[in-house]
Formats: sequence, C-alpha cells, structure tokens
Amino acid sequence: MNLNLTGVHLDITPAIRAYVVSKLERVNRHFDHVIDVNVVLSVDKLQQRIEANVHVRGKDIHAEAVEPDMYAAIDCLADKLNRQVLKYKEKLVAHRTDRAEIERSLVVPTPPGQPAE
Repeated sequence: MNLNLTGVHLDITPAIRAYVVSKLERVNRHFDHVIDVNVVLSVDKLQQRIEANVHVRGKDIHAEAVEPDMYAAIDCLADKLNRQVLKYKEKLVAHRTDRAEIERSLVVPTPPGQPAE
C-alpha cells in the first residue's frame, strides 16, 4: 500500500503520521487489494479536515471528516473508510457467489435411475 500524506496549512508531525498509518492499517487488514491511499490534512481556523482517496482494484473510495480535533477527525475518517471498504468487499463476494449459484442452477440434475443425456 502506497501512502501519500499532504498537509495544507499544517506541518505533519511524526506523531500524526504514525497515528494515520496505524488507523489506515485497519483498512488494509480488511481488504488486501489496496493499491494507493492519498490523505490530505488541512486546518481552517477551528476546523480540522482530513480527506482520503483509497484506490482499490476496480474502484476509488473517497471519505472526509471535519472535527475540532485532528485526532478525532482521523478516527472518524478511519471508521468511514472501514465501513466503505467492507461494503465494497461484501459486494464483490456477493457478486461472486451469485454467479456461482446461477451456474449451479443452470445445470439440471438427472433423476436417479435415468441415463444422462
């Protein structure tokens, strides 16, 4: 997973970087196919904003959070990304199982005692 952190009107300290990395590892733990993550941290007076674009195979996931505290914003963003990645993963799994069920339903089993054609 490639992680790009950008700060707008903000110096990214090692503590903030470590906190973001630890929170985003949860997303990577749920879904292994994360290619790239772009995170933008910004400060506007009393609002701390964090935005993230997660590039996974087949989709780009975007989330943002605005809180008065940067660490609270990071927590909120991590929760949002976690929900979105799990939802995407469930859609992929459901799509695969639907196809397998359709293929199984197309194969008509022959009743016992009758020769297969």
